[in-house]
Amino acid sequence: THVPISALAQRLGVSPISATERVHRLQDKAQLDHRPYQGVRLTRQGRSTALMVIRRHRLWECFLFGHLGLAWDQVHEIACQLEHAVGGPVANSLETFLEEPVTCPHGNPIPSRGSALRPSPGVPLSDLAPGQQAIVLRIEPESTEVLTLLDHHGLRPGARLSPERPPAPAGLVRLQIGGRSARVPIEATRHVIVAVRA
Repeated sequence: THVPISALAQRLGVSPISATERVHRLQDKAQLDHRPYQGVRLTRQGRSTALMVIRRHRLWECFLFGHLGLAWDQVHEIACQLEHAVGGPVANSLETFLEEPVTCPHGNPIPSRGSALRPSPGVPLSDLAPGQQAIVLRIEPESTEVLTLLDHHGLRPGARLSPERPPAPAGLVRLQIGGRSARVPIEATRHVIVAVRA
């Protein structure tokens, strides 16, 4: 499936012109397939490169959070800087040092050394009906702003929750999280992937 450049620009927080320039550079390196009026998608080479960057990013998050004690909602931004600073051999050594974690602190799977990514089950929290019980699996996509908001409400992987009635004011969802009630912006709940409990 091809992604419109406008959607890519919005996700990256840049102008469509800037996004188009980046697309052309990556297309020249055979990382992207760009089709006018359809959008872009990763080539096989581009997907492999992306998975290697994701792998380094999530390993750094594990190290920063678990061994340096940095805040859960701050390690994503720092890992964005470190993911480009080292290559595969350092990432492999980091993985060994960390005893081969399978997920980052935000619950997202870490690609293997062979650039394979395990399937990620779950549904967005925003899809749950009032009264449904669920457990948080992961946060995606991540951003420092979203992570800080979710951390404030205790919405981390492993948290048990349920949407409540009556509905909260417009733009908010009322949740029961670990025995306490909270009002969370609907937009933020779209980033929380959960497993529904029977």
